[in-house]
Amino acid sequence: MYPRVLPAASLRASLVVAALLCWMSAGSELRVLVRLNDGQITQEVLEADSERDIITLEFKQADGALITFLADFKRHVKILRALVLGEPERGQTQYQALCFITRLEHGEIIPSEAMVRLRQKNPHVVRTAEEKNGIERMNLNVAVNLTLSWHLSSHIRNVCQDARDIIYTREQDMKHWLEKGVEGSIFEVLSQRLEAPGLQGCSSTADQWQPCLCSYTLRLEWYPCMLKFCRGHGPSPYKCGIKSCSKGYRFDFYMPHKQLCMWDEDS
Repeated sequence: MYPRVLPAASLRASLVVAALLCWMSAGSELRVLVRLNDGQITQEVLEADSERDIITLEFKQADGALITFLADFKRHVKILRALVLGEPERGQTQYQALCFITRLEHGEIIPSEAMVRLRQKNPHVVRTAEEKNGIERMNLNVAVNLTLSWHLSSHIRNVCQDARDIIYTREQDMKHWLEKGVEGSIFEVLSQRLEAPGLQGCSSTADQWQPCLCSYTLRLEWYPCMLKFCRGHGPSPYKCGIKSCSKGYRFDFYMPHKQLCMWDEDS
C-alpha cells in the first residue's frame, strides 16, 4: 500500500505540526520515551484495537510499580491497574494489585481508530506532555465483583484478575451504569465498612491487620488526548497530529488490612 500524497502546502504544514507522529494505515503500537515527574525516564507502550474499540497504555513508575490504563470506548469504561512491588521482609507478596474502574468521559483520549494510525517518528526523543493537568481525587466506595464484571466490560476480568477483591469504583459511576441497564449484582456499596467506628487512614493505623482507608496516587505522564487539524487549500481541515496530555489520580478506598497498604504509611 502506498502512502497518501498530500498537496505541497499541506505536506509542509504536516511536517511542521506532526513533529512526533504521522498518519498511516498500519501499526497499532507506539513505544514512547517519557520523562516522569521526578525527572526519571520510562518507556510507555500504547496499543490500540479499532475492532474491539479499546486503547491500552502501560509503563513502569520510578518506584517499580507497573501501571496499566485501558479505555473501553464501547462501554465507556476506564480501567486503571497498579501492580505495586511488595516487601517480602515485611510479610508481603511479590506484588500488590489494585484496580480502579471509572466512567470514560467523551474526549478524554483520542479514538481507537485514530490511535491505530499513529507511529513514532523520533523514537529516541524523550517526550513531555503539552498540557499538564492536576490530580483528580476519587473516593471509591463501591466494590466490583470480578466474576460478574463482564456485565460492565469484558476487559475488566483480564486486566484486574490479580486484584481479586481490591477492585473499586465510585458510587456516582455505579448509579450511571445502573441507569444504563448494567446488572446491579456486580456492585457492593461499602458504606457500612467505611462508616465503621474507629476506621482510620492506613497511615495512622498501628495494627497491620486492622481495616483502614488507603490512598494510592499515580500519574499518566503522557498520552494522546486530542487530535490536531491543519488547513490546506481544500475547504476542510485534515488530521495532522495529536496533542499530548498528562493527568494525575489519587484514589481513596477501603482496605481490609493495613498490611495491604504499606506504601501509605508515611504519607
